[in-house]
Amino acid sequence: MRETLIVSGRGQITLPAGMRKHLGIAPGSAVIVEERDGELMLKPAAVLSIDTYSDAQITDWDRKDVLSADERQRILARLQAA
Repeated sequence: MRETLIVSGRGQITLPAGMRKHLGIAPGSAVIVEERDGELMLKPAAVLSIDTYSDAQITDWDRKDVLSADERQRILARLQAA
């Protein structure tokens, strides 16, 4: 699909509705623009939320995530049998 777009005085373009729909670009969506060899590449971006954890939380999880000697032996036996 190819379209000719007009750049506004503020540097804005309007993506045609058909392209937005085809690519799943909704109002408020993020897009990535790249310059490659004198051409512009525009593509939808995936935005993911990231959780951050304190050192204390991570230490607590590590402390709680300890295998018993019995569990460790069962896992090692399974791995060696494979």
